[in-house]
Amino acid sequence: MGVKQSKESDIEEQNQQGRKSACREESLTSADRIRKHAITHFGYSVLSLARRGLVEPPEELWELTELQKLNLSLNSLRVMPPTLGLLQNLVVLNLWGNQLTSLPSEIGQLRNLRVLFAYRNRLTEVPDELGSCTKLEVLSLANNQITGLPASLSALIGLRMLNLSHNHISHIPGCVYAMKALVFLHLACNQLENIADQIQALAELKILIVEGNSIHSLPKTLCCLTRLELLNVDFNDIQNVPAEMHQLSRLEKLAYHPLDKGLHILHNPLLKPIKEVLDGGLHALYNYLKAT
Repeated sequence: MGVKQSKESDIEEQNQQGRKSACREESLTSADRIRKHAITHFGYSVLSLARRGLVEPPEELWELTELQKLNLSLNSLRVMPPTLGLLQNLVVLNLWGNQLTSLPSEIGQLRNLRVLFAYRNRLTEVPDELGSCTKLEVLSLANNQITGLPASLSALIGLRMLNLSHNHISHIPGCVYAMKALVFLHLACNQLENIADQIQALAELKILIVEGNSIHSLPKTLCCLTRLELLNVDFNDIQNVPAEMHQLSRLEKLAYHPLDKGLHILHNPLLKPIKEVLDGGLHALYNYLKAT
């Protein structure tokens, strides 16, 4: 009998706690309900709303002005509203894997932004105002429908990593040559036919990937990028290489695996004797170029 009463008492207590919790939830503002899901991670205020099936961001989100990292990836977002500009403390904004066709001009108000992921969307252009985000260090716009970048992005002089792969770019945007802090530049699977001589301005580059384009030749000025550790020009239309290429001494080997450092060049219609010399490896090529 006593055991039965004890169990009934426990159940009633749990029910009361549940009702109290529900009352507290109802008393919260809708913004606070979202704020409950934010966490502090390594000193940053972080909120993830990834994989929530969102067609548009919740209106209350823009009240969380303290947020520093926001993840809205892998939803079905078609538009980011102008109110995005209210989150001026954002350091990281993750929008990848949505259906965005544009970014709002108010993104330029995010002056503390360091990382922007907007890949795998349907972007056709980038707003001029993004150039106001001068603290940007990482920018990925891969897998969109972009044909170029606005000149205003020349202001992103602190940018270190830029991914523009899998777009519709026919020439490297002029603003890229002003991004002199770049160490990583990814332009694979576009419509490039050449690399301009201005590439020599990117003296800090360690990784340059331009595979899967229609590049016919490599400029001599590319050989000024002596910090290059990975140069991928696979699957282009290259027939010859500049004699100065032996200056790229940090390209230590012919590379085969996509993640390997070195020179990726084999999948091109290389002419004799370059094709035969490469059978002996990269050092054989360099020795040949030095002798010519």
